[in-house]
Parts: sequence; C-alpha cells; structure tokens
Amino acid sequence: MDQNYKSGFVSLIGRPNVGKSTLMNHLIGQKIAITSDKPQTTRNKIQTVYTDDRGQIIFHDTPGIHKAKNKLGEYMVNVAEHTLKEVDVVLWLVEPSTFIGAGEQHIAEQLNQVKTPVILVINKIDTVKNQEQILTFINTYKDICKFAEIVPVSALKDKNTDLMLDLIYKYLPEGPPVL
Repeated sequence: MDQNYKSGFVSLIGRPNVGKSTLMNHLIGQKIAITSDKPQTTRNKIQTVYTDDRGQIIFHDTPGIHKAKNKLGEYMVNVAEHTLKEVDVVLWLVEPSTFIGAGEQHIAEQLNQVKTPVILVINKIDTVKNQEQILTFINTYKDICKFAEIVPVSALKDKNTDLMLDLIYKYLPEGPPVL
C-alpha cells in the first residue's frame, strides 16, 4: 500500500434540497441515497464508501438541517448536527445565493464550534446564467465561517467534483482503508 494513502470520514451537511444526496450518488457512481424535490427525503445518516488510488472516503449523507417543527424534524436535525464531531472533514453544501438566511446562520454557528476542516461547496452552479456571479456567491459566504476551502460545483452536471475530491484528500489523515 502507498505510504501516502489516506482514509477518513466526510460528512455532507446543509439545508434540505441543496444536493447532498445527488452529490454523494454522483461520486459513488450509483444511486445510494434517495433524491427528490421534496425536502427531508433523507431521514437518517446514510454511509457509503468512495475508493480510488489516493485513498478511501467514507461519506455520511445527513438529513437537511432546518428549523424542526415536530419530533421527526428534531431527530433529523440532531442526526445531522451530531456527525460534525465524528468526521475528519465537513462538506457544507449551499446553493448559489447572495442571501444568507437564518438556516445558514444556524449551520455556520454549529460549524464555528468544531475544529474539523470545513469545505464550503457551492452546489448547483449549472443553474447560474452568468458564471462571473459565482465569485459574488463566494464573497457572500467567505466570512460567515472559517472555511478550509471553498469550491463551486455542480453535482448534477459533474463540474468541479474532481477538484472537490482533491480538496477532501488534502485534509484526510494518512492511514489504511477504514472499511
């Protein structure tokens, strides 16, 4: 085994319907997690493994973090927030926007309390008509949290997902495969 082999756990977090499950399914190359236009389709943490020559990434797809209105909602938010302290890297997925709402503020507060490297993933860049706007979205988010990296991607159209994987491996510890 290569002595630079890396392995570790990565949590995908974000508000409902930002593309967490779509991204994970794309990276794995098959439909592991349910994707839907309906919020809160993912109700429990879903774990899957991505392996290549560089190492092994165990992804945790989590329920969307939102203001819970019932016991199921509270449970789902608790599952998502609990994974922040269990992983080596956090991917915070957001949609391209110049508005940071209360939900994003809440997530940022949670992320500012962990020492885990956080990569901001601005997903759905394929929906942006003017690609120069992406810099505006990055500028909107860059100071809300201490990000290790910021990367714009399109999980659906496979834009910048290889760069995102490179950034994940940058922060994973060296070690043998976990699974």
